[in-house]
Amino acid sequence: MNGDHGKRPTIYDVAREAGVATSTVSRALAKPDRVNARTREHVLEVAKRLGYRTNPLARALPSGRTQTVALFVSDVTNPHFFGIIRGAEQQTRAAGCTLILGDTEESPDLESGNVERLSGSVDGFVIAASRMSDREIRELAGRHRLTLISRQVEGVPSAIVDHEDGTRQIIEHLASLGHTSVVYLAGPRRSWLAAKRWQVIRTTARQFGMSATRLGPFPPAVRGGAAAADAAFGHGATAAIAHNDLLAIGMLRRFAARGLRVPDDISVVGYDDIFGADFCSPPLTTLAGQFEEAGRLAVDLLLGSRDGHRRSRSASQVVLPSHLVIRDSTGPAPARQ
Repeated sequence: MNGDHGKRPTIYDVAREAGVATSTVSRALAKPDRVNARTREHVLEVAKRLGYRTNPLARALPSGRTQTVALFVSDVTNPHFFGIIRGAEQQTRAAGCTLILGDTEESPDLESGNVERLSGSVDGFVIAASRMSDREIRELAGRHRLTLISRQVEGVPSAIVDHEDGTRQIIEHLASLGHTSVVYLAGPRRSWLAAKRWQVIRTTARQFGMSATRLGPFPPAVRGGAAAADAAFGHGATAAIAHNDLLAIGMLRRFAARGLRVPDDISVVGYDDIFGADFCSPPLTTLAGQFEEAGRLAVDLLLGSRDGHRRSRSASQVVLPSHLVIRDSTGPAPARQ
């Protein structure tokens, strides 16, 4: 049975049908330990019979909780985020909560604006690949519960795949193949990871006697690959490291269109090991990591903070291992005439 005239039943309908006060219904649904067991069972039976469903925001009024977590990613079309989303969803569901997803379109203004607008509707925020500055993130974290993925800011909980060690693996791999010149095709200017990767590329390349040049920024998508490929080959490098797999795949397409052979003429490496990285031609050498686990850990850090659990600073800055997946897009350095 529904409420009058087919409308969705309200808490007042349940109270009237059960013959109790609305405050009793509210306690039976939100704080069952404060209601007599027989009364609680009676209220729940009536609510079920009427088809009454609690509103998360209304339920949050007495408890301060919505049982909802927001996850923001910088580009929802990027397959890199699929594992993060899946891991966050699994952990949120296991905690009895609901995950909502938002696409911030590489915009720091959208990130901060969405946090402010949704602050009363969710228990906290997980932000993946944030484009905000450290200062902006600290200010938001001072007012709202939030954790980060693929970004580190002092004092803010985060989960990240080890891109520093992974980038060293890339340079060591290319050095072992005889490469002496490498270019990094950088992602968005506001990308924290792009800056960190370039630091490691430059330092490690110097240790191996290699030259390293940063080019870009380029859109972190397949469409950015043509310009990135032209820039890399025009620079004369024997190996190119793309900001992510989508950019690398776009580069492979461009090289093929120009009649250049990968890896005979130039080697290409990506990041993320997305679905499809082994389907392209040639299959892509790329850095892989535990991105699903990063999604799970970020939610766990957030909900642990929500529940008042004390965590050490080291425990809130989680770094997960990465590993280089070597495929056919890298090979011995070509001899330059």
